[in-house]
Amino acid sequence: MNTPRYAAVATLLHLIWVICLLCGSLPILRPAAAQQGQAGKASPARTLPNVLWITSEDNGPHLGCYGDTYAKTPHLDALAAKGMLYTHASSNAPVCAPARTTIIAGIYPPATGGQHMRSNTILPANFKMYPQYLREKGYYCTNNSKEDYNLQKPDGVWDESSGKGHWKNRKEGQPFFAIFNHTISHESKIRNDIDPKDRIHDPAGVRVPAYHPDTPEVRKDWAQYYDRITMMDTEVGQDLEELEEAGVAEDTIIFYYGDHGSGMPRSKRWPYFSGLNVPLIVYFPEKWKHLAPKDYQVGGRSGRLVGFIDLAPTLLSIAGIKAPPEFQGHAFAGKHQAKPQPFSFGFRGRMDERYDMVRSVLDGRYLYIRNYMPHKIYGQYIQYMFQTPTTQVWHDLYHAGKLNAAQSHFWETKPAEELYDLENDPDEVHNLAGDPKQSMVLRRMRKAQEDWAVRIRDLGYLPEGEIHARAGGEAPYDMGHDPKKYPLETIMHAAGLATSMDSVHNAELIQLLTHEDSAVRYWAAIGFVMRGEKAVTAAAKPLRKALKDASPYVKIAAAEALGRYGNAQDIKKALAVLLPAAHAEHNNVFVSMAAMNALDSMDDRAASAVEKIKLLPTAHPDNPARMGAYLGNLKTKMLADLGVDAPQQRKKERKKK
Repeated sequence: MNTPRYAAVATLLHLIWVICLLCGSLPILRPAAAQQGQAGKASPARTLPNVLWITSEDNGPHLGCYGDTYAKTPHLDALAAKGMLYTHASSNAPVCAPARTTIIAGIYPPATGGQHMRSNTILPANFKMYPQYLREKGYYCTNNSKEDYNLQKPDGVWDESSGKGHWKNRKEGQPFFAIFNHTISHESKIRNDIDPKDRIHDPAGVRVPAYHPDTPEVRKDWAQYYDRITMMDTEVGQDLEELEEAGVAEDTIIFYYGDHGSGMPRSKRWPYFSGLNVPLIVYFPEKWKHLAPKDYQVGGRSGRLVGFIDLAPTLLSIAGIKAPPEFQGHAFAGKHQAKPQPFSFGFRGRMDERYDMVRSVLDGRYLYIRNYMPHKIYGQYIQYMFQTPTTQVWHDLYHAGKLNAAQSHFWETKPAEELYDLENDPDEVHNLAGDPKQSMVLRRMRKAQEDWAVRIRDLGYLPEGEIHARAGGEAPYDMGHDPKKYPLETIMHAAGLATSMDSVHNAELIQLLTHEDSAVRYWAAIGFVMRGEKAVTAAAKPLRKALKDASPYVKIAAAEALGRYGNAQDIKKALAVLLPAAHAEHNNVFVSMAAMNALDSMDDRAASAVEKIKLLPTAHPDNPARMGAYLGNLKTKMLADLGVDAPQQRKKERKKK
């Protein structure tokens, strides 16, 4: 081969190489710091990938890449084309604060006592939030900028968590983990008029789900929801462009997800699939594909059941860290990938000022819902939710008798169990729980929910204030894992009897009104609220005794039963319990909220107490700031229902102060 011809070629190639080197145009010989990293600065020996999480608020998978032809989302569609999307990703909670709490702790909020909207609790002292593990590994961790955790944040979680948080601020060569959160698609943006030039989607072309009435207001809200998603997509495009411009794109694994289902009513706040299903797109650059999910295919789709509970262990796995034993999810990427799970779990607790307890189970095709408070309607009045025009017109049409059965369902009380076939009923309006053909599916899903509750030590079977009272200043998680402090199976049994709605259990419920555990007594009392007038009349004597119970929550439940369904004397006795309990200056916020909800449920039966209701305070120095408006919202609604001009009443209260 060593011929004059080849020698000449070699000489020519060497000359070209020298010219390129002198001109600085030989990229493979340029220093690594000039090709990647912090604004052109990075370590030449990279052993850990960067990870970028891009999140958006209040939107389901209404994106072009998910097959939604009405959507206009070019940037996310392009990301999905070079990455992979998940079709059955779940937020686990259908509202922001508990959903984000699931992510940051890697533990289901019902296990920490953080399942209620804008609650505030603590983790055990030796537990860490996932960014702390990443920082120990050497990552620079930033959050820009929403936190909204229902858990107190320990020191050292983030390097920066604010509007200034950015991966560009890291040290030279340091790997980064960064979150950018986009709020432009939030529920509050749907109901605001936008500039006509920004209107993208024609309301005439929107698909109205079977549970919503087809009205101009509903169509406008749905169209504007899609408009906001398109605007969000533009912002995501800017995040991605920033990576490219800095030269770090091929060293950065990208996750995009929404924080729960759409901000439209009956999606947000409800653990239907429409409230839990989120878009999730992952992208692994070529050099980091060995860390990708085992079923990763460029431009592909995965039907694996994944949830927010899985994000923390997955992120740690990508960084080569095995998740701590308290984490309750399963990694779906990285070094420590776990096998797919058969079920995905959801939950609903208190939503703003209204109490509820719902649990759900998804197996991929079927969604099972367990309603532990079936006496409450789905569409309880939540002040914030009722600002959306769709909610208002939907509510008014129901009370005008102008809705069909599927549209009316939201404004009526719940069955104890629901079961939906998502393949044949994507809008989840045909409840199959009573279908004999689905009995095996129902039993399987019911058992999955009960097993999960025991496995994670679900604290939702306690009244919210009781969670904190039993914990005694310690972490509710620890209390929940102590069978002596929290006999979960015994309490679950009482809850099951109460919510069965079967009169055959009434005698046992009466016996349970004197049980040694206050939570058992609570479920016995609330069981009679669920059953109504006939059952309350038969149990009036033991319920009257329960008005003097040592637990405020048992007293409130018994008072609600007697106040709603008892005789005139029972109403007086109920009010004598509920009015002092509702007084925020004499009780903690949990007792006051429970009592005000019970008072509100009495409707006109509470009319004799209207002057005393006017005098109820709505704040206390010890009330958590995150729950500041809830008592005021309840009081305003009660007074409005009783014929009092609530805005005028608020003006009078401000003048007194």
